[in-house]
Parts: sequence; structure tokens; C-alpha cells
Amino acid sequence: MCENLQDRIKPEDIHDLLAHIYENTYKVKDANIKSEFITEKCLELFSKDYEYSIVKNFNGELCGHYPNKIVLLEYEKPDLQGEPASIKEPSMDSNQMESMYNVHELTELFKQARYARCRSRFVVPVMMYEGRHICRSATLAGGAEMYGRSGIDFLFPSGEDASLSSSTGQKPNSELQMYDRYRGQDIRLLKSLSVDYICDLMVEKKKVKFGMAITSSEKVDKENRYKDFHIMSIPYPGCEFFKAWKDNCYLGEEMKFDWNQGYVDACLDIPDISLFGNLEVDWSNYRQWNLVHLTQNYLKLLLHILKEGTSGVLVHCISGWDRTPMFMTLLRLSLWADGVIHRSLSPAEILYLTLAYDWYLFGHSLSDRVNRGEEILYFCFHFLYYITSDEFTVLTKKPKQEPIRRTSSDCYMEAGNGASGSFDPRRNVNNGSFTSLSSMESAPILFVNNHGEDEVFYSSPNGGSYRQRHPSNSSGTLTMEPAHSLPLSHSSSPLDVPIQGRALRRNVTESPSPSCGSWQVISLPIAGGSSGPSSGSQYSSSASSPWLNSCEEASESELSPRKEKLDIIRRLFNNAYSNKITRKQKFKETSAVSNLFDHFAEKVGIKSFK
Repeated sequence: MCENLQDRIKPEDIHDLLAHIYENTYKVKDANIKSEFITEKCLELFSKDYEYSIVKNFNGELCGHYPNKIVLLEYEKPDLQGEPASIKEPSMDSNQMESMYNVHELTELFKQARYARCRSRFVVPVMMYEGRHICRSATLAGGAEMYGRSGIDFLFPSGEDASLSSSTGQKPNSELQMYDRYRGQDIRLLKSLSVDYICDLMVEKKKVKFGMAITSSEKVDKENRYKDFHIMSIPYPGCEFFKAWKDNCYLGEEMKFDWNQGYVDACLDIPDISLFGNLEVDWSNYRQWNLVHLTQNYLKLLLHILKEGTSGVLVHCISGWDRTPMFMTLLRLSLWADGVIHRSLSPAEILYLTLAYDWYLFGHSLSDRVNRGEEILYFCFHFLYYITSDEFTVLTKKPKQEPIRRTSSDCYMEAGNGASGSFDPRRNVNNGSFTSLSSMESAPILFVNNHGEDEVFYSSPNGGSYRQRHPSNSSGTLTMEPAHSLPLSHSSSPLDVPIQGRALRRNVTESPSPSCGSWQVISLPIAGGSSGPSSGSQYSSSASSPWLNSCEEASESELSPRKEKLDIIRRLFNNAYSNKITRKQKFKETSAVSNLFDHFAEKVGIKSFK
């Protein structure tokens, strides 16, 4: 059944979604038509690959800043060939899955377990990989928060609370019984979801404000209630650290977290179990890692658990709406790029899903973070550049093949500066400056000689990349791939093309490509005709062009579908963020300075207002 083209996610939908997220922080009680539309779109995207059930949270009775329809993924749908979409068989049999998804029982369990977690943000599954759940939550609530809820329950008891108290014989005035009751239900929920691994991102053992511990964590539970779980303390800087990252011109390689601050008392702690024996990371040096290295290694740890483990995993920070969605997004996009989850979703669709579900519907306050300069959302998608290699794949690595050898010419084109051909994403984000829709020019095109069919990438000024395949009558194909969105100003530009060792000794006359030494002229279209987000520059290709057919990427990573997918995601997001967030922020800053000057001018009599 063909998909209706009007139902497909387009780049302008990403722009609209990001604008809405910036202007609205999701709360169930404030739900409107737009948030309901976003929720339904997420359900539609989930349904393409999964069968699922829904737990109702219509009035925020479970959590006021969780989706009003919480998705419980059950199993992957068969693909077109009638085989399961997952590579391995699910670890649970059908009977276990049926009992787990008794929606009424699970809803009751959510109600009972939510008091154990900060802000009632209980453990909820958000992804499924090989039949195992990837869950998110807030950290454990402290005694003060649980006492407060106990008081409310005493004044306004609900049916399930009354029945639970009568069945267990517990009274709410006992602190130990209260901890046993609420955390016992939390543990019961974790076990029902087959979660064995808990990853705690907090840099504190307990969050302390005004001299009082307001939250706790599994790693410091005095009664050792969570002894049946493998608890990994992987301290990661809070969102305030990303203001420093922004102020440092978005250079994560040059930033290290100050682990000697007074409130930082959590240390990295990885259980000494066989699962982590072959993970080649020297955890003892974590305090020396920069921001990029720290994030890479934590992501490797999570992916290793999914690849080698047999149970589900929970990831949480304090409230679960900043650092937690960042790692949920990195996991979702990394697994999607490997083709093991959300297999039928396009780049625009998976980007829409993770922005809407992982961030917006779970309560991330984008406007507050951006206004404070804490651009953790932008860092998350900026970081995709650093996880494109096979180090971050859950697929079995194939033996390394010999590099591609040229026969007629050595044409290596890379969207970089000078002879290095390297691309640094910081060039596009230095000092918070992005290329906006109105000024962005079409990216340079990389041509790759493939086999089977003609496949063309169209790069539009709004960051959208569209793939179009054409049947090929020749033995090879021509792929045109936009490079990394570097701004250009000329229709024809000489690019310094590095020539590798053997090519330097080759007679230039043997090559049919129009090259001049180590330079090559590449024609590039200029923007200016684009009037909207959906418009794109149309490129035509011809397999008969002799010099184009001989051009190939020199790096194997450039040919990787994983890298290709993540690069498209990053470009789509960057253009939407530039257009809907950065531009508005710059306008606010300009307006603020202008108003301040006008006020000063009025006070000193330079300017008067009638």
C-alpha cells in the first residue's frame, strides 16, 4: 500500500515542530490541538514498525509532563519479506509479552511506582531493541518529596493506595515503611520490564538544595534495595555546562568538566562483570576526558550493553528531561542508522519522532534552556558528527576491505578547506552563528560511482536532502551527495584536491578529468531562486560524463550508510534550528540592545518620544 505523500514528514514540518517546541513547554493540562496533532503523528510513526499499546495519561494522573498517551512497544512488525525486523529473536516469549502488556495492570503499577521517582517521572519504556526495553525516568525521590505526596494521599486517598496499604499492613507514618512501599513498587516495575542495568548520569549522590537532600539515587539506597540490578554511575555534566560549551564557541574538544567542584561527589563506577570485560575503555581516566570523549565513551557503554547484554536498560539523570533525552536521542538515532530499529522511517521522520517524543512530550523546556544559553539540544545533534564511525555500531563488524583503487583518475573531493579535505562542523556553528534559510547556498556535491541504479541526493537551502533513484542502463551509477553545508559564494570554485602517493607519479594526460595539477574546477549552483523550506536545488546527472564517472570518495567512511544517514539528520536539524531558534535569539538580543540604547538616549535628552 503506497504511502500518501501528504502524510510524509517534510523539512518544513521539522521547522514548524521546532518552532512550537521553542514556544511551548509540554504539560498535559495545557494540551491543545497542536500538541494533540504532534502526539498523533508520533503514534503514526511508531505504528510503521511496531505493534504497541497505549497507557492513558489524559489528565496527567500519572505524570503531568509525560505524554498523555504513553506508548508501550510490544514487538516489531514483519518486514516486506515476512521476516522479523529485528536481527535476533526477542528474548521474551509471547506469554511473557502478553502478561506484561495487560494495560490495566501496568497502569496500576505505574500509579504505585511513580511516587518513588522525582516529579513522579516513573520508569517508562521508550525504545525496543531485540525484544528488550530501553527505559527512561527521573532519579529516586527523596524523603521530603515522598512525605509530601504521602500527606496528599492521606487527605485525598485513591483506591489503589488504600488497597495497597490494607494488603501490606503498612502505615504512612513510618519512614522506613514508606521507603519500602514506594521503592518496592519501583523495583517491581523495573523487574516487570526485565530491566537489569541502571545507568545514573548524576554527578551527585544526592541532589542537595538549601542544605536539604531533595533527591536520592539507587547507588546510595541505605537498605540496598536495588542490589539485584547492575548500577552504573556514569556522572555527566548538567545542562548548565552547555552554556560554557556555547561560550567556548561550541568547541567540545577543548572543554573538560571540573570534577573538583564541591557538589560533585559521584564517581564513575562500572560493575566488574564479564559483560564489560571486552569493552576497551580505560575508565580510570574519565576525569581527563574532554566533553566529546566523555560523551563518546558513555554512548559506547550503552550500546555495548544493548549489543552484548540480554536484559533491558534504564537511563536517568535528575529530572530526566535534559541529559536523559540527549542519550535517548543518541541511542535512537544510532540504532536507526544501523538499520535495527524504526527501519521504515526516513531521516525526516526519525528526526521528527525524536524531537517530538524524546524531547517535547517528555517535558523538555527548550525556551528556558536556550534563553539561559544552555543549548543541550543543539549539542545532541551537533554530536552526531562524532559517532558516524563503526565504533558505535551494534552490527557485527565485517573484515576491513582493501581501499578503493583508481584506474583512470584519482579524483577525491571533500567539503573541506585546503588540501586536507577535512570537515569541521565548528565552522558552521562558531559563536552561535548558523547559515539561515534566506542566506544559505547549495552545498557542494560529492559524486560516488555505485552499481545498480542512479541515486541522487538533492540538497535544499532548508537543509532537506531528498533521494531520487533512476534505473540505470549502464554498469555503474552516479550518486550526488551534498557535502557538509559549507557556505559558498561563487558558481565555479577551484577546490584543492589532494592527490595520493601513486597518483602523483601518474601522467596527468592519462586522466580524462579536467584537472590542473592538484586543483579541479567544480561548478556549483548558487542559491537565490529558493523561496520556501520545501524548495530544493535540482541537479541533473548524466552517466555519460567521463570525468564524473571516475570520481569516487577516497574514504570508506564516506561510503558508509550509517554516516550518510546521520549526516542528513544533522543537516536537517541544523537548518531548522538556525531558522527557528538562532534567528529569533539574535532578534531578541538586537531588540534588547536597541531598547536599552533608546532608554538611555531618552534619559540624557538625545532622543525624545512623543
